Amino acid sequence: MPLQISDRVRALGAQAQDALSEQFARIDAIAEYNTQKVLSAFQTHKVAESMFQGTTGYGYDDLGRETLGAIYADLFGAEDAMVRINFVNGTHAISSALYGVLRPGDVLVSAIGAPYDTLQGVIGITGDGNGSLKEFGITYRQVDLTPENTPDLPGIAQAVQDPAVKAVLIQRSRGYATRASLSVARIGEICQVIRSHNPHVYILVDNCYGEFVETTEPTQVGADLIMGSLIKNPGGGLAPMGGYVAGRRDLVECAATRMTVPGIGRECGASLGNNRALYQGLFLAPHTVAQATKTAVFAAKVMELLGYRTDPMSQEIRHDIIQMIHLETPEAVERFCHGIQSGAPVDSYVTPVPWDMPGYDCPVIMAAGAFIQGASIELSADAPMRPPYTVYLQGGLTYESGKLGILLAADALLRK
Repeated sequence: MPLQISDRVRALGAQAQDALSEQFARIDAIAEYNTQKVLSAFQTHKVAESMFQGTTGYGYDDLGRETLGAIYADLFGAEDAMVRINFVNGTHAISSALYGVLRPGDVLVSAIGAPYDTLQGVIGITGDGNGSLKEFGITYRQVDLTPENTPDLPGIAQAVQDPAVKAVLIQRSRGYATRASLSVARIGEICQVIRSHNPHVYILVDNCYGEFVETTEPTQVGADLIMGSLIKNPGGGLAPMGGYVAGRRDLVECAATRMTVPGIGRECGASLGNNRALYQGLFLAPHTVAQATKTAVFAAKVMELLGYRTDPMSQEIRHDIIQMIHLETPEAVERFCHGIQSGAPVDSYVTPVPWDMPGYDCPVIMAAGAFIQGASIELSADAPMRPPYTVYLQGGLTYESGKLGILLAADALLRK
């Protein structure tokens, strides 16, 4: 039975798609390039059926797990990488890197304003501070964005000159901020500024939502470590859990000791039969990321035709899979999220409502009917219920299904 989408909205979708051929061709070209990189890495490291067998218990001698890390290192132009299901989410992977490289008395600088909400509790900006970097004697500073909402390069240069600054954190995606996501080239510029004023500082990049959207990654332009989640881009929609850390070998080891404990590091960590899904998900990741990126571009165009402000706009080049849509009222946010939920393959009958999620300072509404719980490479939409009432859309395992979800959301808005 066809989905209940009005003729008006279907016509609007056709109009939007007809206008996007140039953007779609550019996205497909990036996917083809990145697919070639992934295939070459698999062949170079002689991926074999035997690597898909999982380990249990301590997880010693897991050839598949270790080879997957070597493949990630090659793809990201890094010395080393650790890819583990033991990371419970992206925040865990990023936090392991921060705790790994920082010591009491050190200073951490955020180069692009406040980091993502869940990291603020880790740092000690919010929450009760229990177990935070702040409680361990690590000082936090941030360089706010310019009035034009761009990175403040002179401000970053000044901030890192303090010899106590040990690490600088750069967030590639916008998170719940209104700034633009950072291109890899822009991250490279920031790295150059930092290096020229403090060559010894560690540069860490939260790479969530950005992997495979471009043809290069931040470790290829000066970052010491990048961290991300496997249930976002690099898991290709198949990874059931996990995260990664990639970059300098010594710093990957530092993160490993915080993922587990000193003296154990990365030596332990059973893969529990998940290697096949992690390999296959990575193999599909360039294509899946392209599907999600197309979905975001399509959403932007449809919402622009309906008169809403979008960021980035449909004609802009993408640096991550996130699409902001400024809906301006809490009622519109809820209607949009209800429409996205109704287009999900899982839990389509559920009505999302705002709730007090751990790690956030206000109620958040999340629409997601995913095969993997919380997998934001699958079509999902979420929004903090506070002005300016902007919804953040991401994901789409296939463009065709993502398109239908967007049309259902548009229909829900028009049926107010």
